[in-house]
Amino acid sequence: MMGTMPDPVSDPVPHPASAITAYWDAAAAAFDDEADHGLRRQPVRAAWARLLASCVPAEPADVLDVGCGTGSLSLLLAEAGHRVTGVDLAPRMIERATAKLAAAGLAARFLVGDAGTPPTGEQRYDVVLCRHLLWTLPDPEAALRAWVARLRPGGRLVLVEGRWREAGQSGAPYVAGAGALPWNGGVTADALAAAVRPLAAGLHVEPLDGEPALWGGPVTDERYALIARV
Repeated sequence: MMGTMPDPVSDPVPHPASAITAYWDAAAAAFDDEADHGLRRQPVRAAWARLLASCVPAEPADVLDVGCGTGSLSLLLAEAGHRVTGVDLAPRMIERATAKLAAAGLAARFLVGDAGTPPTGEQRYDVVLCRHLLWTLPDPEAALRAWVARLRPGGRLVLVEGRWREAGQSGAPYVAGAGALPWNGGVTADALAAAVRPLAAGLHVEPLDGEPALWGGPVTDERYALIARV
């Protein structure tokens, strides 16, 4: 979801879903101003299109984009011919994602709901995609299990994540209780691989911190894509 991470706070009180929803609803209007959110610059957009093409099947696939935000990655996937379902907790994010796909003349299904337990019923997918979301979840390992359960045999779990050195520099505090989140500030590739490995038949990690085109400029923290097969 995020490229520049908000400032975590140390309050250990668990935060309600309503506070999280309000935070991301408020962020929706300016969300695409970040280069890696809106993908408005052609080099950034092209870099993300190449990354997705390397992670998802070439043939049309059913893709679940969890924590889809304003739908920028959903748009790239739909342009590539995939059948996309996007889920986000924030209604305003979903409104913008729906409008973005409609403006491009592309179809996708967008749902308001908890990305950790997507409201997709019994439907199964060829790919579950998650970008920069795990740090916001109160139980990220449970979310990983829920996502794997939504994959068809042979499906792929694609996680674009990182460990944010710049967390705390943006001056925009996240909701109360963020300091108690298990992966607050992001998660290292080693830690995430250890959590995913028991759920997968195989996985590999592709470092992305050396790919400035993805982020709109150089970054100094750990960023990567983890691709696992069920």
